[in-house]
Amino acid sequence: MDTLEIPVETVFAPRPALSAADEKLKVTQDLFIRRWGEMGATWGINRTMAEIHALLYIMGQPCCTDDVMERLNISRGNASMSLRGLCDWGIIRRLHKRGERREYFESLTDVWEIFSIIAAERKRREMDPVLETIRQCQVMLSEASLGKAAAKRDSVRLTRERLASMEEFMEVTNKIFQQFIGNAKSGLTRVVKVLLKAF
Repeated sequence: MDTLEIPVETVFAPRPALSAADEKLKVTQDLFIRRWGEMGATWGINRTMAEIHALLYIMGQPCCTDDVMERLNISRGNASMSLRGLCDWGIIRRLHKRGERREYFESLTDVWEIFSIIAAERKRREMDPVLETIRQCQVMLSEASLGKAAAKRDSVRLTRERLASMEEFMEVTNKIFQQFIGNAKSGLTRVVKVLLKAF
C-alpha cells in the first residue's frame, strides 16, 4: 500500500510573522494574563485558573481547550481541570458551535458581575465558616454548657463578650456585603461613579 508523503517543509512550516500591532497586542494581553494569574491566589484559586480566566476575558471571543493549551503552554489535563473549575465558579461558561464537537468557553464580560461572583465565593469559603465557629464557641461557653457558676467566671464572661462583639461585626459585614453583591448586577457601576464624583 502506498504511503502518503508530506513534504518536510509543510510539516515544519513557520508561522507567519505577526505585524507590529499584533505583536504589541499579544504582549499587552500576556502582561494582563500574567498579573491576573498572580492575583488569583488572593481570591482563592490557583494561578493557572486565574490565567485562563484572564485569557478568556481579554480575548473577548470563545476559545476551545486547544486554544487555551497553546496560548498558555499548559497540558490538556491542567487546562480541562481549570476550565471545569472556572465553570463551577460561574465566571466562565461553555458554548457549543454548530457542526463542531469541541467545547468552547467564554468569560462573563460584566466586571461587576465577575467581582460579585468571586466575592460571594470567598464569603462562602472564608467568612461563613468563621461565623459558624464563633457561634459554636458561644454555645460551648454558655450557661447551659458550663453551668451557672462556671459561666459567671470573669475569664469566661470576657471571652463570651469578645465573641459576641466579633459575631455582631461579622453579621453587619455580611449584611453590607449582601446588599453590595445584590446590587452588583444592577447598575452598581453608576452608583460607584456618582460616589467617586462626590469625593
